Amino acid sequence: MRKIAIYGKGGIGKSTTQQNTAAAMAHYYDKKVFIHGCDPKADSTRLILGGQHQETLMDVLREHGAQKVTNDKVISEGYLGIRCVESGGPEPGVGCAGRGVITAIDLMEANGAYTEDLDFVFFDVLGDVVCGGFAMPIRDGKAEEVYIVASGEMMAIYAANNICKGLVKYAKQSGVRLGGIICNSRKVDREREFLEEFTAAIGTQMIHFVPRDNIVQKAEFNKKTVVEYDATENQAKEYGILAKKIIDNKNFVIPKPLTMDELEAMVVKYGIGD
Repeated sequence: MRKIAIYGKGGIGKSTTQQNTAAAMAHYYDKKVFIHGCDPKADSTRLILGGQHQETLMDVLREHGAQKVTNDKVISEGYLGIRCVESGGPEPGVGCAGRGVITAIDLMEANGAYTEDLDFVFFDVLGDVVCGGFAMPIRDGKAEEVYIVASGEMMAIYAANNICKGLVKYAKQSGVRLGGIICNSRKVDREREFLEEFTAAIGTQMIHFVPRDNIVQKAEFNKKTVVEYDATENQAKEYGILAKKIIDNKNFVIPKPLTMDELEAMVVKYGIGD
């Protein structure tokens, strides 16, 4: 079983990319997958579940107590048997959402939810690693691999670099390693070239360049991943390629984040400073 944390700037398409990749793993390669959504919005599994919004683990915990947080209560099964749980978060304006991540993963482990028959467990994590709760999957060794979803936009690259700083902080104590950057293309100028230079500079790889395609939104409107919606679409095949690259990946590193000056110089070079 491989445990993977997916990070990325808010709004970058992290959850969409992760769900489409998980669906491709199950569809093309018959992999058994578990998705643990660690975003308080609880939207990390809805495409796998046909638009269903799960009752979150934290909601069950608040309403009924820890003894009622059973696997049957909080885990749902979706497309091709992919298992899904959502951590959820505190009531708005109350408590620390990151703390919910810690509580939820600990409870799932105590319940034996990550069973030995699984090939992959994905932790879909809010992109803010400043908060210790959201860093928990990489801090405490819950995840062994990290993939960062980014694009050629300035703030996406800044976020990716900051996430790498957080990863470096915990890499030695937890053993977590970066498997690469996934480019979720926004069709900005020289995007692929920029991502390739950035990933090389921090010592990793752009594991795949996912082209922008409106079929992703069309599938979402129909509450499905692209693979489930229409596996003949080119975008479904792109997610299949990404899935295979992750399955076969052996290139795991402790990244070397850029200094702010180095990052600014690269941003200016590619003309995305504004």
